[in-house]
Amino acid sequence: MPIVIASLVVVALGVIFGPQLWAQYILKRHSKHRDGIPGTGGELAIHLINNSKLDGVTVEKIPQGDHYDPIEKVVRLSEAVYDGKSLTAVVVAAHEVGHAIQDRLNYAPLRLRTRLVGLAQLSERIGAMILIALPFITALTRVPATGALMLIAGLTVLLVPVLVHLITLPVEFDASFKRALPILALGYVPEAEMPAARRILTACALTYVAASLSAILNFWRWIYFLRR
Repeated sequence: MPIVIASLVVVALGVIFGPQLWAQYILKRHSKHRDGIPGTGGELAIHLINNSKLDGVTVEKIPQGDHYDPIEKVVRLSEAVYDGKSLTAVVVAAHEVGHAIQDRLNYAPLRLRTRLVGLAQLSERIGAMILIALPFITALTRVPATGALMLIAGLTVLLVPVLVHLITLPVEFDASFKRALPILALGYVPEAEMPAARRILTACALTYVAASLSAILNFWRWIYFLRR
């Protein structure tokens, strides 16, 4: 039995952290400077925004954490991507512009995710507070039903981040393969480099797969804790 449990733990850790490690490997592997690439990731993002007539969308350089902000209409690129002349830089830039294109087209999953992100962050904090306070409130009130209601409320609130991450998955794959890939195939990436570009686009999406699995793991961790 201990061997079986240990094996399940190893498999679970592999499923959760495997995609993230693979994504990091792919992004790093193709992040070397390429003289043959005509521009940086930031320059490509600006060009694609202008070419796609995404009026009002701007590009900013930040220390790290590439993303598109649908509230402020900003494509934010890390320094390595914004200033980089690498395959990773231009592909990641195209991926983030893909989100801006989704926003302009009123892509429903992106709109839903945007509304839920703020709620998820708040709900995760509230849910944790409720579950931590649960035994103390139950002891003070001495009403078993109070504990049951708070448990249901706390777990329900913790499910919101899981829902957000599950919604994020189709948004990311759509940005990679329905928006960015056709653009890159127009000649922004040489035909010989397109297989690598596809792997980078997959890596961009898989970073959120890891986040989704982590959110689910956090939910089940609370259930395990409360059952003890």
